Amino acid sequence: METAALIQTLSDPLGLPFYPQVFAALMVLTFALHIAFVNLAVGTTALALWGFVRGTPEWKTLAGASAKAATASVSGAIVLGVAPLLFVQTLYDPFWYASNLLSAAWVIGFVFVMMAAYGASYLFLGGGRAGAAFGAAALLLYLGAGSLMHAFSMQALAPEKWLGWYAGAGTAATSGTALHAFEPLRFLHFLVPAGTAAGLYLLLRAWYLRARPDMDREALGRSAKLGAGLAFWATAAQALVGFAWLLTVPQALAFYAHPAFLAALAAGLALVAYLGKLALLDADPAGAAVPAAGGTLGVILAMAAAREALRGALLGRFGFSIAAHRVTVDWGSTALFLATFALGGSVLAWVLTLAFQAGRVEGRFTPGPRVAAWGRVSLGLLAGWLLVVAGYGLSVTLRARGL
Repeated sequence: METAALIQTLSDPLGLPFYPQVFAALMVLTFALHIAFVNLAVGTTALALWGFVRGTPEWKTLAGASAKAATASVSGAIVLGVAPLLFVQTLYDPFWYASNLLSAAWVIGFVFVMMAAYGASYLFLGGGRAGAAFGAAALLLYLGAGSLMHAFSMQALAPEKWLGWYAGAGTAATSGTALHAFEPLRFLHFLVPAGTAAGLYLLLRAWYLRARPDMDREALGRSAKLGAGLAFWATAAQALVGFAWLLTVPQALAFYAHPAFLAALAAGLALVAYLGKLALLDADPAGAAVPAAGGTLGVILAMAAAREALRGALLGRFGFSIAAHRVTVDWGSTALFLATFALGGSVLAWVLTLAFQAGRVEGRFTPGPRVAAWGRVSLGLLAGWLLVVAGYGLSVTLRARGL
């Protein structure tokens, strides 16, 4: 069977409940946020482990704070990882489905790897003599989980090899225990930014805590300088890895001339220059922590858009395009989904606002009237959302049964 026919056979004949371009835009946005938290989790775990090994009082303080940030970042990465995964399953169902079947045992194992890594992170956070061992285990397990997800993604991009992987040896390979594709340079391009994330964390921590009179401003200044240097050198290294990886992209695609790639390249080089200024020229880089973090998020978003453009180009070789999906608009489920998306963002923003304000005061924190009102409205909307979801599900069930 030809690859194009195989893809068509595996595609969902029901199509999509809404326009694929909207789903693609939301997928790029949510993936950018997800990968930012992934990098922050890996970067702060490594930073905490390094601080634990160094053992000085100042480094121990940074290690404890970084370990707490790591556990929170993993939670954020998991929550924000659900949406892009669902969008991939919706827009690229034959590719993700085939990749998951080829490595089904590892797909299931991924969940247990993440559970073990998360547990090790909390044991590391608890400290003790075995703290470094738990920190190292958590870091290795996170890297292992990332390697698995990278392999699944790469397998999905090679539909011309699926049948060979499945039955190339003359018998059907149904164990699901094999991993068939891995590109070290592309994986490094995702991994190296963990250093940038760790550096930005140190910058943001210094900026955030220096408003408190009980904090050591000199220690915060030193950590900010360290963070600026780490963010700059890691971002510069990522740019070099990115150029090396670009050489592995099929030249026939001419992706180096694609507008999405050129936009991401320009944004990335501008970020390298800005972080270089902070690291090498600024005496107080903590003051620029927020612009640096915002610029980095912008670059991540541009890179996520370029990544999606590359996926479209790679799969377009086999006649596939998300724009060709059959669309049967389901306004009810789509409206419910978009409302859930907006409501979840509002509730999350409220929680983050509370945490931000509470951490900047000593002792007991009391939210202001606007934040308190925001919380009441958010919780009320959440309760209403639960009633709507339950009612909608019940109505669908009753209609299906002819009641």
